[in-house]
Amino acid sequence: MKSKIIALTVFVSAFLSSCNTVDDLLTFTISNNTSIKIQSTSPINLPSEIITPEVTTNSSAEFENNKTKASLIKDVKIRSLKLSITDPSDKTFTFLKSVHLYISTANSEEIELAYADNINVSSNSIDLICTDKRLDEYIKADSYKIRTKVTLKETLTQDVTVKAEMKFKVTADPF
Repeated sequence: MKSKIIALTVFVSAFLSSCNTVDDLLTFTISNNTSIKIQSTSPINLPSEIITPEVTTNSSAEFENNKTKASLIKDVKIRSLKLSITDPSDKTFTFLKSVHLYISTANSEEIELAYADNINVSSNSIDLICTDKRLDEYIKADSYKIRTKVTLKETLTQDVTVKAEMKFKVTADPF
């Protein structure tokens, strides 16, 4: 009886670890970038919204490169979202109190993608806290919109352009 229990335990462990191995083989990253322009006329201590141009996804090409297709995608989550100031080049994020990014498509509701509150950094890049929401329908779409809500803690004397680098973890079914 003990040998049957041990054999069953070994079989179940091998099966579960092989499932994780298959998921790892069918998991890849999609990267997208967009620019966000924070106007010098934005109010201090009040949230202001910034709508970026639609982000065209390169998902179908990425799916093909990874030998899958949109219908086989079972899970997409944001892995990282990094903001970097591109103009002016010497500016740091000391002016920013909080930032929240939201994603939407024409056929789906807007959801929060990533955020940072009580920002206290003196560098020109920050990593946001990513939500754990499923993003399958957003990444499968041809394009999506990013809406940004920022709250400033200092007056800006000139517009600040920020690049948002997004990395999405994609997992596909084998068939």
